[in-house]
Amino acid sequence: MFRVTVNCEGISQADWPDTLADVAEEFKSRPWNKIRDCRWHGNALVLVADSDSDRDGEALADEFSDTVAAYAPGKQGYRVRILSVTMMG
Repeated sequence: MFRVTVNCEGISQADWPDTLADVAEEFKSRPWNKIRDCRWHGNALVLVADSDSDRDGEALADEFSDTVAAYAPGKQGYRVRILSVTMMG
């Protein structure tokens, strides 16, 4: 199991007021990623999720980017990055 932390920069909380509910709803259809935390940290949205197979964090980053694109359409210039991947015991 891997704990993956990604963030999204370039969209403000004011631009996406229902962020936390939207992310939680979207990831219900992605059961291979179990959300552990989703919160605003300054001007970045941080998502922490557990995955059985995402060794490099790329899959979560891609799915998170898809979620941003779906729920915050028209927002350009945002960037999703992988912050860390930790193997869980």
